[in-house]
Amino acid sequence: MQGRLSPPRDGRIQSFPVESWEEEFPRAKEAGLDCIEWICEKETGALNPLSSDDGIRKILGLVSRWGVGVRSICADYYMADLLLDARGGISDGAAGHLTWLIGRARLLGARYIILPFVDDSSLAAGRRRAGLPDLVTRVLPATESAGVELHLETDLPPEDLRKLLAGIDHPLIRANYDIGNSASLGFDTARELELIGEFIGSVHVKDRVRGGGSVPLGEGDADLPLSFRLLRDIGYGGTYILQAARGPGGEEVELAARNRMLVSSLLSGLPA
Repeated sequence: MQGRLSPPRDGRIQSFPVESWEEEFPRAKEAGLDCIEWICEKETGALNPLSSDDGIRKILGLVSRWGVGVRSICADYYMADLLLDARGGISDGAAGHLTWLIGRARLLGARYIILPFVDDSSLAAGRRRAGLPDLVTRVLPATESAGVELHLETDLPPEDLRKLLAGIDHPLIRANYDIGNSASLGFDTARELELIGEFIGSVHVKDRVRGGGSVPLGEGDADLPLSFRLLRDIGYGGTYILQAARGPGGEEVELAARNRMLVSSLLSGLPA
């Protein structure tokens, strides 16, 4: 996850690394990572190289130089500028921005965009959830033209998320499975993956305590071995994005390398 290979900005766990985004490519290479999930946020939008064609060319140059891809965009932008209001109404401005971002993803060669519907944008509010199919209908022409998937990161119980995705029933609309968030919400891992496994398009790897925040991998309530085994069993072949808790400043590369090795061992079915 972009930003976690740089010192935190203003104490934030996740943000676009304005001063050091270029340096994250060689750092990712050093840590043994093969891709970076790009962050797009409203606060730093004008400073994000996604906002210009020259900036995208610069990103692609770094991808080529270091062999570290950018396959996805995490659209934290819509945590500040909500796509849907509490009544389920579509924000024309945010929806227009999403259409623009889909086009930028295509130029970047990114395969998918994560849309966070958690916290203030949670779909747990029934009216907001009811408005989601209309939002999807509005942006589908752009997603189909670009061939870019939209992955929904939600706090919905798996039964509700399955019903939502089955109702939309489009191959470009998928689920993001966040291992730590599910643990924090108290979801049963086996049951959740049984219900939404066929819809999972991407995975965020983190650990959290139930009802609480992020902790180092293996120290929370997420059943990491079970999660990775079940993901293997359902044939998941997408990306695993490290969105793990941060460590001491200055040790970002070392922590990323340790987390990568942990995930690799879990994926291989070997003891961590």
